[in-house]
Amino acid sequence: MANQTKGFTRVIKAAGYSLKGLKAAWVNEAAFRQEAVAAILAVIIALYLDVSYIDRLLLISSVVLVAIVELINSAIEAVVDRVGSEYHELSGRAKDIGSAAVFITIGLALVVWATVLWQRYFAG
Repeated sequence: MANQTKGFTRVIKAAGYSLKGLKAAWVNEAAFRQEAVAAILAVIIALYLDVSYIDRLLLISSVVLVAIVELINSAIEAVVDRVGSEYHELSGRAKDIGSAAVFITIGLALVVWATVLWQRYFAG
């Protein structure tokens, strides 16, 4: 079924679907809520730190990336759960790989923050 909507109307509808997805993630995914709150706090802190624009961009991007990967992981989990509730090796693998992606992204954000803060406040 092809989408026949074009132009600005398509953009408006796509934005509506995106907001619907963010709302669904907020309502149904505790991990997304936790990471979103942490990201908001981290962005506020990043805006007040005395760092360069590039460092600020790295700090903010790294925490936003965590939220993006969590949204993708939640989508994968929703599709797997929709397929069936009985255990299947591939379903488990898909969920584990999605979780690993979130884990690695959180690790990346921690390394970025530690590096920027160390360089700015602790390294000579």
